[in-house]
Amino acid sequence: MKNKRKAIVCVSNDLLTDNRVAKTCAVLQEQNYEVTLVGRKKVDSPKMDKRSYKTYRLSLPFERGPLFYVFLNVRLFLFLLLKKSDLIYANDLDTLAPCFLVSKLKTSRLIYDTHELFTEVPELTSRPRVKKIWLSIERFIFPKLDNIVTVNESIAKIYEKKYNKTVRYVRNVPELKELEDNIASRSELDINEKDFILIIQGSGLNKDRGIEEAIMALEHCKDCVLLLVGNGDVIPFAKSMVLERQMQSKVKFIPRMPYKELMRITRCADLGLLLDKNTSLNQELALPNKLFDYIHAGIPILSSDLKEITKIITKYDIGAFIKGNHPKEIAEAINAYKSDKTRQLRQRSNCLIAAKAENWQKEKERLIAVILSSEQE
Repeated sequence: MKNKRKAIVCVSNDLLTDNRVAKTCAVLQEQNYEVTLVGRKKVDSPKMDKRSYKTYRLSLPFERGPLFYVFLNVRLFLFLLLKKSDLIYANDLDTLAPCFLVSKLKTSRLIYDTHELFTEVPELTSRPRVKKIWLSIERFIFPKLDNIVTVNESIAKIYEKKYNKTVRYVRNVPELKELEDNIASRSELDINEKDFILIIQGSGLNKDRGIEEAIMALEHCKDCVLLLVGNGDVIPFAKSMVLERQMQSKVKFIPRMPYKELMRITRCADLGLLLDKNTSLNQELALPNKLFDYIHAGIPILSSDLKEITKIITKYDIGAFIKGNHPKEIAEAINAYKSDKTRQLRQRSNCLIAAKAENWQKEKERLIAVILSSEQE
């Protein structure tokens, strides 16, 4: 067997729940790379689970804000500079600068994987001065890149038009697996047998995801429980809302967890909510991980009418749409779906059909093509 080449995969999160990056590392291993995944350690970061590749979490003095990004980029630059690498794999714009600089200094190959239209996320569109800084970094580096990946075709076309570069896409779809009997029970989640279970899950339960509206909608939904599984900037406010409205029995907060455990809980739901607001171009074209998680868990979806999401749900008939995000409109859609048993059964069955078409075993071939292309330079 020929000697393994070394790949360093860089992210700005704490590694635990980034399923897209975990799958990327596995594909690199299949392509005979020795992989090191590097991110950062937070104060509340759980202990890392065991991986088949090396992991390293940088300890930083700040967890958010400008100084966090300064320290992240400096520490990541030094880490990469001191490590041997044949390939550097940068995930998102907040890791790109040090990855790009070191790839030039050490003549390592570089793949850039942008998981979204980074400069169009809600956190930046409302802060024009900060957005300008990130946009200047992108404008300086992006035209100099040769191997670029993003998460769907629509975003790829925008980057191609903007920078006149070839951009390929690899969607973050789960591996196709047989549904296991190991599913979270209602008793362990403290949910009544008659309750209709709604879920919003993911690593980024943040603003403009429709979480506050979903909580208010539950006031108009009888025998319904909402599971909020994961962390994000909206969770403290959501918890305050639930306490103020005395809805503790109708909304359950579950901390983030490894992907296998997350799917175990997701599978117990009756309807997955995907209520992201169309507040930016990034939101309009988003293809959230939870969409495919719901599909592979076999649960239909109630979604905002957003371009990429709508295409998938319509293609396979696996859910319903709402045009706005008013709580009463959400409640009406939930109640209508809850009362239509025939539709529930049909769309649950359709989810399993969709999972056989939309899965990582097929999608990873796109990523393999990018890796092989980088090796031919």
